[in-house]
Amino acid sequence: MEEFLKGIENFSDQIGIFLLIIRYAVPVILVIAGFILASQFRKKGLTRLQKIAEKFKWPGYKIVVDSLQGVSSLWIILGGFYLAIPTIPNTIPINDSIRDIFKRALLAIFLLSVTLCVSRLAIGFLILFTQKDDEDAQLTTLFQYITKVVVFTMGILITLESIGIEITPLLTAFGVGGVSIGLALQGTLSNLMSGINILTSKKIKPGNYIELNNGVEGYVVDIELKYTVIQDLTENLLVIPNSELISSTFTNYSLPDRQMILPVDVGISYDSDLEKVEIITLDVAKETMIQVEGGVPDYEPFLRYNKFDYFSINFTVYLRIQEYFDRLVIRHEFLKRLHKRYQIEGIKIPFPIEKIGFLPEKN
Repeated sequence: MEEFLKGIENFSDQIGIFLLIIRYAVPVILVIAGFILASQFRKKGLTRLQKIAEKFKWPGYKIVVDSLQGVSSLWIILGGFYLAIPTIPNTIPINDSIRDIFKRALLAIFLLSVTLCVSRLAIGFLILFTQKDDEDAQLTTLFQYITKVVVFTMGILITLESIGIEITPLLTAFGVGGVSIGLALQGTLSNLMSGINILTSKKIKPGNYIELNNGVEGYVVDIELKYTVIQDLTENLLVIPNSELISSTFTNYSLPDRQMILPVDVGISYDSDLEKVEIITLDVAKETMIQVEGGVPDYEPFLRYNKFDYFSINFTVYLRIQEYFDRLVIRHEFLKRLHKRYQIEGIKIPFPIEKIGFLPEKN
């Protein structure tokens, strides 16, 4: 009988040890399970969601899936830690205040990761709706920066409020310190406000071809926090402060429409048949519009005689091009074809002759 009781006592001790091990192992198991699930979701779950996104015609689905990259795995890991906290045995010397701090830290990390996800979603949908109205439109770096600042500012304030930090004194401190910061960063703020003015006025967008009054010209690549970046015809980048751009006179060759009229000046000799010249010139112009890339095929070119010059009758041929850069190849091809056709038709293109001195008359 005594041996039986000792056996039961030993068995109960073993069960107690086993339960104690399980009790201490549960928090560790939950944390490890969180990491494993996060890894599996990153490898398989997101891959499957991306495949589903490729089948959907709505591009917004892909934006949602892309915004979950990284943060979704973090959420699963945070969930494992959060579930592990209540299972920590009381025998471990962790008081309630430390547990509370740990929970608040997990909540702060979660809210900040949600803020990052919302920022990605906001920028992604802004790009989507911007390109919906104009396929060539791009979301500028400045607009992305402003969007991130707004989203992260709201996210940080919500995070601080959620973990029990009073934000009213912080807002007051930032308001007072903002004056000093504004004075120190006066130049940067001037360029920032100029950049915002450029964006809101919609007079310049990335992809537009502009020419400033100082002769600088090229395609607008991006509008950043302080600068507007322009790529010239030599593919070099020109960096212009936003405040300088907004205060200067410029021509935007891409607004209101990318297509534009290209005038080409020509001169012919006085003994030319003007009716014949007009027919031949317009025939070459129409041929150029149809055959040369950059021309507008359905456009009807026209010409206007405008001046009796010293040595020629001058006129202007009006062509139409797809965008400003096409003027180079269209003018090149038109003049080359026109010169060849004039030679065939016997139409002379005069040039000025200046007499340097008098030659003696031959007897």
